[in-house]
Amino acid sequence: MTDASGESVDPRETAHYHRLAQAWWDPDGPFWPLHGLNRFRVGYLRQRIAEHYHSDADDRPAAGLRVLDIGCGGGILSESMARLGATVTGIDPVARNIAIASDHAAQSGLDIDYRCETVESHQASTGPYDVVLNMEVVEHVEGLPAFLKACAAQVRSGGMMFVATINRTPLAGVTAIFGAEYVLRWLPRGTHQYRKLRRPAEVEAPLAAAGLSVVDRTGVAVSPVTRRFRYTSSLAVNYMMTAIRENKPGVSLA
Repeated sequence: MTDASGESVDPRETAHYHRLAQAWWDPDGPFWPLHGLNRFRVGYLRQRIAEHYHSDADDRPAAGLRVLDIGCGGGILSESMARLGATVTGIDPVARNIAIASDHAAQSGLDIDYRCETVESHQASTGPYDVVLNMEVVEHVEGLPAFLKACAAQVRSGGMMFVATINRTPLAGVTAIFGAEYVLRWLPRGTHQYRKLRRPAEVEAPLAAAGLSVVDRTGVAVSPVTRRFRYTSSLAVNYMMTAIRENKPGVSLA
């Protein structure tokens, strides 16, 4: 369920990430898997964005695009998108995350609009976005259908949304929670709750209801030995998807 304000924030999740906020940019700290995953997922985003927007700029395929990074945390993905040429807005309900993200962007010479707010309260300064990033977020929220509806409202006609999350399967419970958090200790204990893992159909149905069509799905696997990520045809554990809002007649993608 959403809270009394109609927003999808889970206070327990907020408190968890508040405690960890200072460690966002430590590549050897508790967020090291996210740094590795970020390098992998940026390759996916780069390819899909370039294909959709017919960009042939290898180094800056997102140039001229407005991007919303929902649940931006310390800004790891937001900074990557800014380096691909995008104009980035990052939102997160944890104030410490936004402070750390803002400081790091300033130190890196990047102009990113960070805001401490939820997607339900977010008001875009110049209309809907070309790209909305929903990466490793949906497994941390309450009231998933309402949350995804609010996210989809931020996608303009002809625009895109990316979702990355963990499937709710016994295999995912064993590997992504028990294995990663309790055996390998790749993540702090309590990072994920099994009940909040999301099956692909549970993500796709609210997106479809909001006018977005899923056009690509891929599984993501990681080697416990090399710690390298790779694509897989199986969506049983980690997966990413691309959804598109159909361009309305007479509305340009430019």
